[in-house]
Amino acid sequence: MNYNPDIHHRKSIRLKGYDYTNPGAYFITICSKNRTCLFGRIDDGTMLLNEFGQAVRDVWEWLPEQYQYVTIGEFIIMPNHFHGILIIGRGGSRTAHIMPDADKIPDNDVLPDTAHGGGSRTAPTDKQKSVGRLIGVFKTVSTKRMNIMRSDPVDKIWQRNYYEHIIRNDDERRRIEEYIANNPMTWKDDRLFAE
Repeated sequence: MNYNPDIHHRKSIRLKGYDYTNPGAYFITICSKNRTCLFGRIDDGTMLLNEFGQAVRDVWEWLPEQYQYVTIGEFIIMPNHFHGILIIGRGGSRTAHIMPDADKIPDNDVLPDTAHGGGSRTAPTDKQKSVGRLIGVFKTVSTKRMNIMRSDPVDKIWQRNYYEHIIRNDDERRRIEEYIANNPMTWKDDRLFAE
């Protein structure tokens, strides 16, 4: 079947006109394919990772080792999804401003609260990967590791896209960090809850 933009196009939830290679902090949510619980289980408000969950953790923690301009903040691996803060530095350095430059965010910015999908990719500048490309690396490497573990070299682990939110200030970052930390305790009330 040939590509047809009328039927194969998904609406982008990315901020139109924003360069996702810009230094800043980004809140990321990625769901497993079909929201299948693959990464462990919640027991009494604590996330217990299985071997797949440990692989996800290892690959997320590997990103800053692989890319000198990347730092990771608070993150949590849930049974069927992942939340994390990804920080991109300036010019190949980890010494990033935590918040994006205000003049780089368009005035007409309206970000969705609950979207899980869509997404256009922004080409990286100066060999620095965009948020989308970094998430692509994360999903590809973690999928390969898990498929080796289960001897299934072709099965997909993640949903096609991901949700991101540009973190605007320290108060917002603190709220997101608290949400991430408390996610296992509120699992049964989570809109992504599955057994």
